[in-house]
Amino acid sequence: MIVAMKNFVKRSRPKRYMARDAAYPVGGHPGIYIASRPSPYPITTQQRKVRNVAAECGIKKGMKKAPLQLSMRDCVGPKMRKS
Repeated sequence: MIVAMKNFVKRSRPKRYMARDAAYPVGGHPGIYIASRPSPYPITTQQRKVRNVAAECGIKKGMKKAPLQLSMRDCVGPKMRKS
């Protein structure tokens, strides 16, 4: 019995396939395997700065284009230049 853990995921192996111009099929392995999830990359100082400025200016996912453009011009630009 396989117990699902937070850092691991169950993956299927690649299927056997036949290319159009090939003489015989290639690849493919039956079954499944357990893979570890990739670890997150560390955030750089530039990324942290942009994230903080965006939060201060009220920029969030799913914003309409007009408010985004206004906040980019009026808030983000001056704050990024200043710091």
